Amino acid sequence: MYGTVPEPEGITDPPIDDLLEKVDSKYALAVYAADRARQINDYRQELMSADGNVVHVGPLVASDPEEKALSIALREIVEDKLILDQPTD
Repeated sequence: MYGTVPEPEGITDPPIDDLLEKVDSKYALAVYAADRARQINDYRQELMSADGNVVHVGPLVASDPEEKALSIALREIVEDKLILDQPTD
């Protein structure tokens, strides 16, 4: 089999269908996950600076230090660890 693996990773874990149940659209999901991933990256940078000034919240799910922040953010969304505030018109 070329180009396939028995257990794919990435956006297939968590499945995109499960993620889209949590938000209104795929665009909202992209913005929501990207914002959270930036917070996780900022948290990691604060820990590395070792000055004791940590203002961001770290991962809310179990994660490895080498795991990408976007993957962590997507798992947080699917596990209902985050609450998305929908803007009201």
